[in-house]
Amino acid sequence: MTSMRKSRLSYSKQNQLIDHFVAGATARTTASLCGVNRVTTIYFFRRLRQIVALETALGARNLFGGEVEVDESYFGDRRKGQRGRGATGGMPVFWILKRGGKVYTQVIPDAKTRALKPIIRAWVKPDSIVYTDSLRSYDALDVSEFHHVRINHSRRFADGRARINGIENFWNQAKRHLRRYNGIPREHFGLFLKECEWRFNNSNPNARKKQLKQWVAKHLR
Repeated sequence: MTSMRKSRLSYSKQNQLIDHFVAGATARTTASLCGVNRVTTIYFFRRLRQIVALETALGARNLFGGEVEVDESYFGDRRKGQRGRGATGGMPVFWILKRGGKVYTQVIPDAKTRALKPIIRAWVKPDSIVYTDSLRSYDALDVSEFHHVRINHSRRFADGRARINGIENFWNQAKRHLRRYNGIPREHFGLFLKECEWRFNNSNPNARKKQLKQWVAKHLR
């Protein structure tokens, strides 16, 4: 995505919609509060997420190092009668968190080694300490360029620094945000996930709003 058609909304209306988007309001609620057509608001919010995803990708230049937590999960409801990893109709997602720092997220085809290891190698510096759970897909890290520390959640959730609480905190925040929407189309889920990443990495709402308005001025005006 290198360019976007300029928005026909007035700057005033755009700023109102941006304010509600940053506050976490849904498009339906925002349309009602701002007096903007619901379809127009949904489309504008989608464009905001596209801008966030684009600018987040452009700004992601630093590899994660030091102590890093990684984890994977599925967003969506479990299918009746199925249990365990992958026993959902949801979207598989993967994330990497620098302890005390930022998170990186990505939609993945599955939670197998062939999908996860290349992402870790692309985003984590060699010799970093990588904390994971006991999923077998992470076995390859035992003989890799990383220092692999595994947490067995069936026996313990945390033991000193051997924990992945930080990444769990991100995912809990992301789920709370995503669940306010009455269903997310699979083809747009990646944009919503990148929005959650952006929100986590930019926790100050005022700074978040300022940044987004700068990006909108760059792409839509």
